Amino acid sequence: MHILKTVKKLPGGMMVVPLLLGALTNTFFPQFFELGGFTEALFKTGAMALLAAFLFCSGAQISIKEAGVSVYKGVVLLITKVGIGAVLGVLANHFFGLAGVLGLSPLAIVSSMTNKNGGLYAALAGEYGDATDVGATSIIALSDGPFFTMIAFGATGLAKIPITALIAAIMPILIGFILGNADSEIRKFLAPGTTLLIPFFAFPLGAALNLSQLVDAGISGIILGIFCTVVTGLAGYYVYKLLKMKFPQVGAAVGATAGNAIGTPAAVAAIDPAFRQVAAQATAQVAAAIIVTALLCPLLVSLLDRHEKKIHPERHSESVAEKEMEVIENEQG
Repeated sequence: MHILKTVKKLPGGMMVVPLLLGALTNTFFPQFFELGGFTEALFKTGAMALLAAFLFCSGAQISIKEAGVSVYKGVVLLITKVGIGAVLGVLANHFFGLAGVLGLSPLAIVSSMTNKNGGLYAALAGEYGDATDVGATSIIALSDGPFFTMIAFGATGLAKIPITALIAAIMPILIGFILGNADSEIRKFLAPGTTLLIPFFAFPLGAALNLSQLVDAGISGIILGIFCTVVTGLAGYYVYKLLKMKFPQVGAAVGATAGNAIGTPAAVAAIDPAFRQVAAQATAQVAAAIIVTALLCPLLVSLLDRHEKKIHPERHSESVAEKEMEVIENEQG
């Protein structure tokens, strides 16, 4: 039936197709996989564990000589993503007040644009970049949640990132990195996991979304999602181009908003009562942006990947994992 070949032909298909199937299932049959046990863990609630396994395998592919590169890439993308979202939100607040522009409040703009989808970034980095791009996940994970939104609105003294949360985000990559550098056989053994696990964590990530949220947010929520992908995604791409990164298309992978951003408007409103009047609308709009960016961001990265291949045919966008797979297949063949 050539199902796998067809999925791979789609932009970011290995991530988008399972994610969309998960979202459709949750929208129309929300209790379908709520059976408990292995079924619910694999298809509904196990995204974080599967993503952790993916990061563990990816960490093993990072050479000790390349560790600094991962940190550098992560810092660059973090500053780009958060900086643009914060500036646009502050400008919207300055010129249009809390009501914002085009129905989008500064709260909705900053909540969505300063936050990135770590799982989607990691998957796209693994598909279109190399191990150093995947390794940057632990750095740009700092943009998850309300922390940088609060910084943008001058509330830095009221929010902190728990050190345990930071360690928890880094640990899978770090342990994989140590083992992969301690034993090259472990690195080869774990290489298939950087591609095999993508659809497995993509489906439960999608199963946390509900497409009806697009209706609740209206056209403004869809505009927010498009704006987030185009502006922050292209910013990441061109910054990578400016810095002459090997796979600049991966920079655009920050153009998606994570599911945890949906709670940011309420968190900010709880601290600053001035935002309570727009918190509910902002929440619906951010929810819409989460869905829209999850679909558009892989498409943007794929299009940029094709563009890069045309202007730099000497480069190949295959990941380190795919190269390791070829080595294994050659050794077995």
